[in-house]
Amino acid sequence: MTPLRRKMIEDLQIRHFATSTQKNYLYLVTQFAQHFGRSPDQLGPEEVRAFLVHLVNEAKVSRGRLCHYVSALRFLYKITLQKPWDIERIPYPRSEKRLPVIPSREEILRFLGCIRNLKHRAVLMTCYGAGLRVSEAVHLKVTDLDSARMVLHVRQGKRRKDRMVPLSKTLLQLLRVYWKAVRPRDWLFPGVYDHALSVRAVQHACKRACRRSGLRRRITVHTLRHSFATHLMEAGTNLRTVQLLLGHASLRTTAVYTHVSTRDLLSVKSPLDPTDSPN
Repeated sequence: MTPLRRKMIEDLQIRHFATSTQKNYLYLVTQFAQHFGRSPDQLGPEEVRAFLVHLVNEAKVSRGRLCHYVSALRFLYKITLQKPWDIERIPYPRSEKRLPVIPSREEILRFLGCIRNLKHRAVLMTCYGAGLRVSEAVHLKVTDLDSARMVLHVRQGKRRKDRMVPLSKTLLQLLRVYWKAVRPRDWLFPGVYDHALSVRAVQHACKRACRRSGLRRRITVHTLRHSFATHLMEAGTNLRTVQLLLGHASLRTTAVYTHVSTRDLLSVKSPLDPTDSPN
């Protein structure tokens, strides 16, 4: 391991970056170095710019992936290498304002009913019923369920934050059936070798259930979290409460669901339609 790689790992660890983020940043910086065949400490703003142009025009990476590269390179040059040049010279791509496509509650229930494996059904229903990220759901422990207070304790979610979310009665009933069948001891959703169930296993289970359901809308694990928020908004839950339940740091992030929710939208009458008044 090179001294630069070791220093970057230590910098990431000091700032409590998630393990997956650490691995991703190191991989992306390695790709950058391999592209030029030189160590990053020998490369500057012009090489960074040329690499980003390559990613856009030749590698055809998505906007999301490009943002990951920018974040990794900014961390490398600002924190680890402490370069004096303006870090804004590594620009983020312009954001794409796309609204998530949200299935109806009936479609979600149909999807969940197509999951044959009890453990997979329980974890995916938890993602929808509590609005959890898949990484949060698979890292739940048996002790995180508080049936007396009807809450779930989400520990060390995104940005290392804990939060409490309501425990649905319907979800609790399924989890009790699941617990009697599986008898988990530590992790609520155990995988192999005493580890938590992997995110990839949940994603594969979601794809299989989506195919079986025959729904025209594509449902991913994160769709379930989006649906949780949107369906709450449509039921009249205020934006601040939804923000707290989702664990968003900014209200602006949660505000996207005001555009997706159809509750207020459907109350607006088009001028094309006739009015009820005799005029």
